[in-house]
Amino acid sequence: MANKKNNTGIENTGENNSGNGNSGYRNSGYRNSGNWNSGNWNSGYRNSGYRNSGNWNSGNWNFGNWNSGNWNSGYGNSGYGNSTNRESGIFNSEQGTLRMFNKPTDKKWEEIDHPHFNEFCLTKWIPEDDMTDEEKKADPDFYVRQGYLKTYPWEEAWANCWRDTDEANRKKFLALPNFDPKVFEDITGIKVKVSDAYESEKDAEIIVLNGKKYKLIED
Repeated sequence: MANKKNNTGIENTGENNSGNGNSGYRNSGYRNSGNWNSGNWNSGYRNSGYRNSGNWNSGNWNFGNWNSGNWNSGYGNSGYGNSTNRESGIFNSEQGTLRMFNKPTDKKWEEIDHPHFNEFCLTKWIPEDDMTDEEKKADPDFYVRQGYLKTYPWEEAWANCWRDTDEANRKKFLALPNFDPKVFEDITGIKVKVSDAYESEKDAEIIVLNGKKYKLIED
């Protein structure tokens, strides 16, 4: 007999599914063999698109992972028909250089010391024991799920990330090629001092000691 534990949909063999015909678990879509899918016909997991065999796709028909575009066999693509990775164009088999802060660079993805985004959360599961009285009043069914999924606005999520990450990771953001404090603020809502950031790769030779800026000059 099929396992119907905690399924609200029908014809599910997995668990905790609200959709139909799922063999995985925690799916809200239908006919998924993977897990945590909100889309349909996925064999991977954590897809919001459909007919993906990869994972974490918001696009469709992807064989790779983390794609927001369609028909990609690579990963991290927002375009379509790409067999390479992290491409926003169409039908590319070779990876190009990146635009950063609205300007071109001569660097590919792998050539950059990237910051991590571990503390960036647009949603976060709040266990029942950590919920405030106000949160419990706003979500009276919290006890059924033993908590609730909290959603953060974009700029609040960035503010939380910037607050919670370590100083070494903040410096990686500031040292990105073409770093522009104004563009960074426009996107994230985070205001950084110009003196904290490199305005160009040329300025990477400038150091700050005791509040004063010094430029390194080779002998």
